[in-house]
Parts: sequence; C-alpha cells; structure tokens
Amino acid sequence: MELAQDILPDRQHAAAPDAPDGAEPGASARPARSRRVGAWFRRGGDAGWPRTLLAVAGGLLMWLAFPPHDLVPLAPVGVAVLTLALHGRVPGLRPAPATVRGTARTGAWLGLLGGTAFFIPVLTGIVKIGPDAWILLSVVEAAYLAPMGAGIALAARLPGWPVWAAGLWVAQEAARGRVPFGGFPWARLAFSQTSTPLTPYAAIAGAPLVTFLTALAGGLLAYAVIAALRARGRARAAAAEPAAGGEDGPRRRTPWRSQAGAVASAVPLALIAAIVGGGALIPTPTGGDPVTVAVVQGNVPRLGLDFQGQRRAVLDNHVEATRELARRVRAGEVARPELVVWPENSSDLDPYREPDAYAAIDGAVKDIGVPVLVGALTDAPDGEKVENRGIVWDPESGPGDHYVKRHPVPFGEYVPFRDILTRFIDRLDQVPRDFVHGTRSGVLRLGPVTVGDVICFEVAYDQEVRDVAAGQLLVVQTNNATYGRTSLPPQQIAMSRLRAVEHGRTILVAATSGISAIVAPDGRMIDQSAEFVRDLQVATVPARTSTTLSDRMGAAPEWAMAALGVAAACAAAWSMTRSPRTARAARAVRGPDGPADGNAVDRNDEER
Repeated sequence: MELAQDILPDRQHAAAPDAPDGAEPGASARPARSRRVGAWFRRGGDAGWPRTLLAVAGGLLMWLAFPPHDLVPLAPVGVAVLTLALHGRVPGLRPAPATVRGTARTGAWLGLLGGTAFFIPVLTGIVKIGPDAWILLSVVEAAYLAPMGAGIALAARLPGWPVWAAGLWVAQEAARGRVPFGGFPWARLAFSQTSTPLTPYAAIAGAPLVTFLTALAGGLLAYAVIAALRARGRARAAAAEPAAGGEDGPRRRTPWRSQAGAVASAVPLALIAAIVGGGALIPTPTGGDPVTVAVVQGNVPRLGLDFQGQRRAVLDNHVEATRELARRVRAGEVARPELVVWPENSSDLDPYREPDAYAAIDGAVKDIGVPVLVGALTDAPDGEKVENRGIVWDPESGPGDHYVKRHPVPFGEYVPFRDILTRFIDRLDQVPRDFVHGTRSGVLRLGPVTVGDVICFEVAYDQEVRDVAAGQLLVVQTNNATYGRTSLPPQQIAMSRLRAVEHGRTILVAATSGISAIVAPDGRMIDQSAEFVRDLQVATVPARTSTTLSDRMGAAPEWAMAALGVAAACAAAWSMTRSPRTARAARAVRGPDGPADGNAVDRNDEER
C-alpha cells in the first residue's frame, strides 16, 4: 500500500485539470495510474532489473550453502550478491532513490525478493505438509528480510557499512526466531557454517556471532567488488580526459588512482582472510569423563496400517531394537552402554495409561539394564491436552523424572486462536488436541551423567539449548518421519553440530527414522545413520562440565550486534533527512503542485 502511494499521485491531485467536461473526477488519472504501475514492474521497480536479478541470485546462492548441497562458501558469496543489489551506489547499476523513503522502499522490495528466492527452496521439506503451507511459510520467513533490506540500503551510505549490514542480519534472525508464536529460526546463516573455519566462533558468542561473521565476510566481498568497479571507472575517466596542452595532447597519467583502487579492494579481502584465519586459533573443546552411550533408531512401519496400528508398530520397533542391542552386548559385539536414548514419539501410546505400552517399554529397559530416555506422548493432567515428554526410565524403578517440550510447533502441535481459525481452515482439525508448553528446562539425570534434553525443532532456538547446556551431554529427540528424504533432517543435523561447538558438549541425536547421530564437542561426526532403517549407535564420548564463553555471555552479544545494525540504519536515515541534497531530491519528486515524475530521483542520483 505504501509502495503504491509513493508511485502514484495523491488522490487530491488525481483529477487532472484537463479532464473532459462531464467526466467523473479523476477518471483520466486512472489509466495513468495503471500505466505507471505497469511501467514500475516492467523496469523492476525502483531498483531496475539488473539489481532485481542480483537479489534473486543472492538468495539462490545462499540456499546452495545449506544441506543437503553443503556448498558452504556460497553463503558469504550469496550475501555479497544480495548486498550488491541492496547497495544504492554500485557503478553500472541503477542508483537508489535519494530519499529516505525511496531508498528504504527499494531495499525492502529487494530484500523480500532475495528472501523468497532463498526460503522457497531451502524449506522444500515443508511440502510434505502441503504445498500451500510450504509457500506460505516461505513467504512469511522472506518477509523478515524486507526490513533488513531497507536497513542495509540505508546503512550502505555510512562509512564502514559492511559492519552495520552484518548487525542487521543478526537483528533479522533475532526477530525471526522470536515472533510470532515464538518464531521459526530455521535456515539462519550460522547453520550453513557448521564445518568451516567460522564454526569455532560459536564457542565465543554462539550462532549469532557466526551469522555476523558470515554476513560481514559477504559485505566485505561486496565492498571489494564496488571498490574495484569504482577504481576501474575512475581510471577510464582519467584516460579519457585531455591533457592541459590541448584536446589532442597526450592523456594524463594518474597511477595513484589505480593504486588507491587496488588498496581499496585488497583491504576487505585481507579482513576476510583474517576472519577465516582467526577461527583456526580458537581452541576446540576437549577433555571430560568418558561415558559409553547408545542411540536407538527403531524406524517407522510400512504404510497401510491404521492409526492405532502405526503407533503400536513404532513402539514395537524401538522395543525390538533395544532388545537386539542387549543381545549384542551379551554376545560381546558392542560395549555395554551406560545410558540409552530413544527418539521423540518412540511411544505415541501413553505408558501411564496403556498397560501394554508400559510393559513393552519396561521389559526392553530391564533387558538392556541401564536407564533409557524414552520419547512419549502422554495425556496432560487436565485430560484435554497432550504432553510431548522425554521420560527417564530406570530398569529398577520404572518411569521417573521427565521433560515436557517447551516450544511446541504452532499449527503442528497446537493451534493459536483455535476457536476462531478452525471455523475457516478445515485442515486445523488434524490437530485435535493442543500440546502443553513445558515450563522447565530439560536437565535430567540419566545414569552416571546429567543430560540436557531438547525435542525436535527446539535445537534451532538459542535459548532452549542454552538453558540445558548445564547437562554433561546434550540430547536431541526428534521425529523426522514426516519430512524424510527432504532437506530438513540434514539441516537439523547441521544445527546439532553447531550446538556441539557452541556449548562444548557431545550431542546425541535420536530420530525415529533418521537421521540419528553422535556428535563430538568439536562438531565432528562420530556416527550417523541413514534414513528409514533400523540403526544402533554405541560410542564412548566425553561428558563435560566446563562452560564456553558463549554460555557465560548468554544472549548479550546477539542484542549488541543487532542494536549496532539497527542504530546504524536509523543514523543513516536521520543523516539523509538532514542532507540538503536529499531535501532537493525530495522536492524534485513532489514538485510544487504534487508528485512529479517518479524517475526524478534516479536522474538526480545519476547526475551526481
């Protein structure tokens, strides 16, 4: 709406003075409006088609950096390409409007385009829920890049703009991971850098710092490109200028200009090298008491069973896999574990209310003879809602302490505004009962150690994982059966690898159908399963108690980096409003009697 108001004449000027007698006021202006809107889209908005295509290309390059493609260097390259689209003064590209509103509007449009090109392919796994849900979620996530794009377009007018742009990336991800309904922080830049020279920085200030440095590297790369293009333009202009002796005399030689351009291009590249090299100097987590662990992936049953049969078959698969593990231990084929982890939804039958489910789980736990962390769905105390639990099941005393998932998935595990939305969206009936929001962190005693338990998508949330980092091991219980053989399971494993480094903890990922994994504190993969197979993983891993600097500082670095970017964008907007040149450009757009030609600002910039 705001975009249309900037492009079209105000309503008070819509009735042209030369409208035919008897015509409805404003009638002659309506075709003009339509023509102007059409022309705006044909030329790629205020940005022009080259910048529009750069924004889309930047989004696609960032997508390729994420699993399953794992072309990780393309993350900063994609950021650089998107930044070139957002920067309003790249030689050879259409300049940004000189007004605050015009610059922000163009940046927001390009940010939305780049975000859409990124999120639609990176979230393809959501298509298993429905194509409409996939596209809607992708567009909603892309919308967060619109204000970020506006901020970067404004901040690009300040000295040191790559730093401010990186801060705006952190601000965008902070907002996206919190609102609405607790946010959805999937596909953050940091999660593409889980096995790169930037990964060790997670131990310093968490995923936000890795995002900041990835975006900073991209911004510096864009800065180097712009500096090189400007130096090339200055060199050509200098070569075309006649010498003082006359028009036909020898050309001027200005070697200092080419040298300055080379320096301007080399400095940001040297800074990128320093950032990459700095990661190698950060020590990786080591030490800790050894503990032997086992992860059970029971797999899901074949299709065609009824709903109750499916639930019983999933439980039976995990019971049988655990009994197989016990047989292999007795045969001396594998080491005896000191604890075992089952995945989320390994029992969708409430063991507190279903005697058969209780007996099956208890028999398997007694057979292996060590505590098992069981993922189960149970009735809430009110009898109306459901709890997604991780239950500590002891071979002697049975079910004991438990963790209730604190961050259930909106529209998947509970329906916000259920009374209103279910009247209009029939599909929401597939979530007949809301899941309870847990109220305490999942630090549990499991055999000889404490574990910090998070369930499924909670691994993407900084606070949820930070709250359980006091455990000596971290556990991710997940059910990826719905999203099997899509991009989501490998992306979840990538998040777990970053979390291992961030908190200096071994992470045990237990999935019903894959991908299950054991990740070392330095992010190395100790073991990893395939999808849709039964798998047993046994390993001796370090159980650590020391904390990382990231744990000690908490969310403070994230807020500082985000505030840095937002403050820079606000300062740039304020400086533009104070600039006489900007004021002249704004008057050129408005004109003395209303809006003038929409390209006036662009011509103003081109003349400068």
